[in-house]
Amino acid sequence: MPDLTISLEKALALRHKGALFIDARSPAEFAEATLPGAINIPLLDDVQRTEVGTLYAQVGKNDAKRRAVELVAPLLPEKIAQAAEALKSHQPPVVVFCWRGGMRSRALTSFLDLAGIPARQLVGGHKRFRAHVRDYFATAPLPRLLVLRGMTGVGKTRLLHILEKEGYPTLDLEGYANHRGSAFGGLGLPPQPGQKMFEALLWDRLQQIPDSGYALSEGESKHVGRLVLPQRLYDALQIETSLWINAGLDYRTRIILDDYPARDHLRDAFTRPLKAIRAKLGGEETDRLLGLLENGAWQELVRDLMVLYYDPLYRHTYPERRIEIDIEPEEAGIPRLKEAISQLLSTPRTTP
Repeated sequence: MPDLTISLEKALALRHKGALFIDARSPAEFAEATLPGAINIPLLDDVQRTEVGTLYAQVGKNDAKRRAVELVAPLLPEKIAQAAEALKSHQPPVVVFCWRGGMRSRALTSFLDLAGIPARQLVGGHKRFRAHVRDYFATAPLPRLLVLRGMTGVGKTRLLHILEKEGYPTLDLEGYANHRGSAFGGLGLPPQPGQKMFEALLWDRLQQIPDSGYALSEGESKHVGRLVLPQRLYDALQIETSLWINAGLDYRTRIILDDYPARDHLRDAFTRPLKAIRAKLGGEETDRLLGLLENGAWQELVRDLMVLYYDPLYRHTYPERRIEIDIEPEEAGIPRLKEAISQLLSTPRTTP
């Protein structure tokens, strides 16, 4: 039989050329983490995988294999059709992987190849890819990171999106984390990805940027919601002179309110994080803010939270090396920000 396997290095080179990656693992495994851009064509669904795994453990390997064939055989035409349809928007060959390059990916690769669809099985599977991502964050050169910082509500993420639309390279940490990075940061957003998927998404974006290039990002603590930035990436965010965004309280209040357009539907969800900061605000102040929340006094609530909680929390974090940019009014502030970016890029890259 021909060798239908492929190394991760060669597979990633094909990925850059538009190859289709198929994750043959169960939907639950796929949902936890996968190779960015891969589609899921599970050889066994979650229930079937449990059944076959139990049979393997309690009866034996051969019985489990036969049961897997019984489950998979009727669905093969559908799975092959799925792959053929997906391949229309990609370049061959298809790269198939499972957890560690075992029977599931081997079987699906063989079926696709027999059906005339060029396919290769990824040696080592998703486990090998995870090791690659870990190695990347442990040893690989990272691009120069220019970091937007400022008090809560100055609109750092919004500014990143504006600049990205104009062709500036960006690394939107909060976007990949599905979290705004504050006590209320997850409200109204989809669930956060798992840590493995978060790291895979960061890897995917960073390896698109040349080592000699740069990206704009925003200042984050090491934790973004329940996710953790890889240590070397976090360290890289601390190196360069900061782009410090200044804005008045009214502007910041408006930006925060714009971030929560469905806030009236999220009123109950705001209660828990508000109570969680009672120790810092004090019981009386927290109860007053809860009253504002109950009455839907959003503007007053946001202003008071910034004045009483966020501003004191972040005031001591002013970086020593910073270029200050007044972002108001935006028609003048954004050009000032671009000028500051150009100013930083005209200087040599800062080394740790």
